[in-house]
Amino acid sequence: MPQTGRRRSRPTAKAIAFALLVVVSVAAVGHQLWASDSPSPDRTPKPSLEQGSPSTPSSTSASTTTVDPRPTPTTSVPAPTDGVVGVDDGVLPDGVTVFRGDMPGVANLDPPLLAALRRAATDAKDDGVAFTIHSAWRSRAYQEQLLTTAIAQYGSEEAASRWVAPPDKSAHVSGDAIDLEDAPSAWLAQHGAGYGLCRIYDNEAWHFELRPDAVRRGCPARYADAAHDPRFQ
Repeated sequence: MPQTGRRRSRPTAKAIAFALLVVVSVAAVGHQLWASDSPSPDRTPKPSLEQGSPSTPSSTSASTTTVDPRPTPTTSVPAPTDGVVGVDDGVLPDGVTVFRGDMPGVANLDPPLLAALRRAATDAKDDGVAFTIHSAWRSRAYQEQLLTTAIAQYGSEEAASRWVAPPDKSAHVSGDAIDLEDAPSAWLAQHGAGYGLCRIYDNEAWHFELRPDAVRRGCPARYADAAHDPRFQ
């Protein structure tokens, strides 16, 4: 007998077209997945000015440089004494507050001034303000170095006198003045008279001294700068 079996059917045009569509779709999906893992111009980090991109101007150019008017010791100006001033001369590290009695720059302040500062600092704490210090008591050597630095910085002794007094007349050397950081200075600008703590100079928003009568009468009129202070004439 002749053998019988199923006839193999030839693929129709419709089936072939469907298969091609599946292949094309799979290829397209694969290309998209590969592209998503590749870097694109929109996702490339842009260089920042802080990183010093060669194509951008330096942010420390002379036209944008500002100078802090408060002179501080610098190794570029030699101290006029043997050795370098340090903590024992009143130099204070960052973050020191009026409660650091172990620091000579704080401990050597006039006791009534320090007591008033600590009362004010205790109340200011409720407003989230810490009484951090830029500078307070200074030795004569420290003050002399600051004066030397200021003369170099401002170009003359006359110009420097607006900011730094000579050691024999400085309220810092006598322990009667304090330079505070920005936050406590702003707080005292509003509340300082109630503690007898007054700003003395128009050009120094950070410099405060004790004026006990201010509690009843308010702070006295300020001088334009230290050069106009009659104590230094």
